[in-house]
Amino acid sequence: MEKLKLPILLLLTLVLVTACGDEDTGSEQVTEAEDQENMNEENTEEGTEEPTEVRKESETADAELDDESDEPDTDSSGSGDFDELITYMEDATEGTADLILENEEDQTFDVDDDFTVSLDAFQLVELNGIHTNFEIPFNDQTDGGVLIAEYTVTNDLDDDAYYMPTFDISYTGAQKAHSGNRDLLPEEEQIATHLAPDNDYHIEAGESVTGFYAYPFGEDELEDLMDEGTIEIEMPSALSEPEAYDSTIGSNGQMNVDLNEEESGDESENGGDFYEDGATATNMGDKEMVKEAEGIGESEELEDYTVELEGYQFTEFTPNSDEEPRFADFDNGVVLLTVKFNVDNQGSETIGLSPLSSTLTVNDGNQWLTGEGMLLDYSVDDVIESGESGEVLQVYTLDQEQYEKIWKDKEFEVEFGPIRDEDAQDISKGHTAEFVLPE
Repeated sequence: MEKLKLPILLLLTLVLVTACGDEDTGSEQVTEAEDQENMNEENTEEGTEEPTEVRKESETADAELDDESDEPDTDSSGSGDFDELITYMEDATEGTADLILENEEDQTFDVDDDFTVSLDAFQLVELNGIHTNFEIPFNDQTDGGVLIAEYTVTNDLDDDAYYMPTFDISYTGAQKAHSGNRDLLPEEEQIATHLAPDNDYHIEAGESVTGFYAYPFGEDELEDLMDEGTIEIEMPSALSEPEAYDSTIGSNGQMNVDLNEEESGDESENGGDFYEDGATATNMGDKEMVKEAEGIGESEELEDYTVELEGYQFTEFTPNSDEEPRFADFDNGVVLLTVKFNVDNQGSETIGLSPLSSTLTVNDGNQWLTGEGMLLDYSVDDVIESGESGEVLQVYTLDQEQYEKIWKDKEFEVEFGPIRDEDAQDISKGHTAEFVLPE
């Protein structure tokens, strides 16, 4: 028995030791599992902090977007200002720019009553030391200047329209028309990017599109431009259908822009605008106001048409060098008389503006002059539709010496008509309207 007791005791001891060892191992495994769980919980807590911050930033951005979306954004426009654009241009050309003049007074051209183009602002800079890669647009020179213009095209029509913003610039004595250069400004800032072939020049109803053009001039051209002081910007008409050139909206024309900061050649001495006759609209020369009257309001009925005398302007006119040959017979100077009428068309026919004519009687009926068609700015497309009314201008060229010595203190009588349609056919049965210009 004694011999059996010892092995049994050894066996029991071994079992107990083994059991204790298993308990310790299990305890360590539980502890590691708990530690891992605690780490996972800590990681989870740390992980939720970052998404929470991201979510807050997202919510803030969404709130900002919501705030911005409170007002409908129907405008497509560039965001750059002139300083940034000039810096970009200097970097692109490796030239140095110096400001010559700037203008922030907007000027608007009515393509149609509800479709307009505005020149919002412009800056003219001298740009010197241009890289030779840019010689061609600068008339093969490395010194010159750039006119940067900001435009806004606004479609207030009830329907979408299609508008190609050519906006070419010309001036008296220019050898060519100047177009906006695509390499001098950031692409996203150019109006030709927003109204482009890619979108068929599409502008939605109620939409406005704003962008810039940069017009380069060589050194010689810049000098001629500054000497002339006035530019004409081409204003094309719009279309109601893409590439359908028989779906014209409004009429084309030009915007005259004075580069003289001190005085505007398009304003009279008393602050009023000169009438947009051909001499003003096409920049034939300089006008100086002599005498004017507005809001006269006298009218006459011609069959189904009412002709109202609205006003008149006498201006001393100095033609520019290109136009001087037209006025070669006026050795003693030129005075232009521009008379403004309003014609209400209640007839069934369309009135054509270019075929309309008139006669001016001076010197107490002893002399007469006919209206000068070459000094009007009407095309065959300029009409007054049935049921509508519109402005009609008539212009007369007076010898300045005779005007000052004989005519100016006597009556000026204007006979307007007859009314004619687009084919120059008389539609007022020979009736004319006669007015004496009031003092």
